[in-house]
Amino acid sequence: MDNKKIQAIRDFIISAEKSMRNAKKLLKDILESEWLSFEDDIDLDTRWLNTYESEDSKVVEWVFTWEEMLWVDNHKYPVPVNYASKSKLVQWDRLKLTIEPNWKMLYKQIKPIEREIKVWLLTRDQWKFQVISEWSTYNVLTAAVTHFKAEIWDSVSIIIPQWKQANFAAIEAVIPKWE
Repeated sequence: MDNKKIQAIRDFIISAEKSMRNAKKLLKDILESEWLSFEDDIDLDTRWLNTYESEDSKVVEWVFTWEEMLWVDNHKYPVPVNYASKSKLVQWDRLKLTIEPNWKMLYKQIKPIEREIKVWLLTRDQWKFQVISEWSTYNVLTAAVTHFKAEIWDSVSIIIPQWKQANFAAIEAVIPKWE
């Protein structure tokens, strides 16, 4: 592809992202409604999460947000990014953390959200990697980008929740470039 065309496409995408941010701000100002959320944090319901003992270990259930787990107290706790990217965790997935007596932490996905897969372009907005889709921009973990050896403007297949709003996607694979 011609470098000028690539630069033009990049400029169009940057312009479109700015336009989307401005449109979201205007819409939010007009509606002034609590149910409308365009912020980075999606409101995740944690009332159904449990904590219990299993033999000598403590087991805590969580919901995955992006780089963290959200507990019933609405505090966020880190998830190892290598585990999140290799396990292809998706926002709203239910996890459990088993804390053994020696403080060894074992993470396990116990209830994945219904998923759908889409293919879009990988971009970067300042410090975070993102995938631009038809109506949304999804953040992706840097660890996943590194794991899959993806590069900016690669086509990647992403996994997102099928029936819930999200601002994070898991990378399923990098789509090979055909000459």
